Amino acid sequence: MSDKLQSEKLQKVLARAGIGSRREMETLITEGRVSVDGKVATLGDRVGPNVAIRIDGHSITAKPAEDVICRVLAYHKPDGEMCTRKDPEGRPTVFDRLPRIQDARWVAVGRLDVNTSGLLLFTTDGELANRLMHPRHEVEREYAVRVFGEVDDKMLNRLRLGVQLEDGPAKFDKIVRAGGEGLNNWFNVTLQEGRNREVRRLWETQEVQVSRLIRVRYGDVKLEKSIPRGGWMELPLDKVNYLRELVGLPPETRSKVLVDDKRSQFKQSAQIRRAVRKHRELQHTDNRQAHPERNYSGGVSLDGPTPVKPAAKRPTRSQAQRTRLGSGSDVARPTERRPSPRKPRG
Repeated sequence: MSDKLQSEKLQKVLARAGIGSRREMETLITEGRVSVDGKVATLGDRVGPNVAIRIDGHSITAKPAEDVICRVLAYHKPDGEMCTRKDPEGRPTVFDRLPRIQDARWVAVGRLDVNTSGLLLFTTDGELANRLMHPRHEVEREYAVRVFGEVDDKMLNRLRLGVQLEDGPAKFDKIVRAGGEGLNNWFNVTLQEGRNREVRRLWETQEVQVSRLIRVRYGDVKLEKSIPRGGWMELPLDKVNYLRELVGLPPETRSKVLVDDKRSQFKQSAQIRRAVRKHRELQHTDNRQAHPERNYSGGVSLDGPTPVKPAAKRPTRSQAQRTRLGSGSDVARPTERRPSPRKPRG
């Protein structure tokens, strides 16, 4: 009986280690890709604290639940980044900029489309990530949306009451106008689930197109203005425990964030700036290599890459003198000084 209390389901241990969701781990176990102490695992196996777990022959470090510190990052995702660890086409991913950690890995809480920017949460606790993503917990997500097209009150009422999508009915819990000019209108919308492209598909049912989409809030965690695009901020303990309480998990007692330590805050800010600058330079280099025909100075050369002109040298002092004198000789003539007339004596 005591052994059973100390053991946990294998898929739960793997999910906590950040390998993937419980459902993904169950798939790996069913496919026979997971072994425990040299034996192929089966679905429903329980493991203790001192076992050797391997996936596809690679050893997995699985810490006990009490040894894992639950950490949460708020990341400001820019447009163009993929929500995957590795992209087969070599495009940038949201994991490229995150700080490195030992004996754990960052797990994304949900996904954002490649053309959607804004708040994306990461955590070291796979169980927390799975619960936050599960529809039964109904965690609010708020988005700032710019749509192109005429929007009247009848459309907004239909979106509040609910419309039929390919994967079932959907609706916005709240819609608030947030300004705009002409056919470009901004709205703040709120919903309690995160189906694939749900916000965009809801607006498409009203024959208007979403031209920009930014997630600005997840639960009570807001996208702070101090976080630059491509930057991140680790949440303090009270925010972490707010998320854990939201999904029925016990509170965390430890944190890597030192709220009153100015040196720690300065170090984190410097790390964020370096990450943002590094990837901005990498993207600029990649753009130059992918599009050598562009001159990156406001136009595109039709005849191939624009040659780089050498910087003009500043004229020397002798050259400047020759220009002023208008002389064609190679030697600058000194300015002649006329003697001043003497005053007569007496």
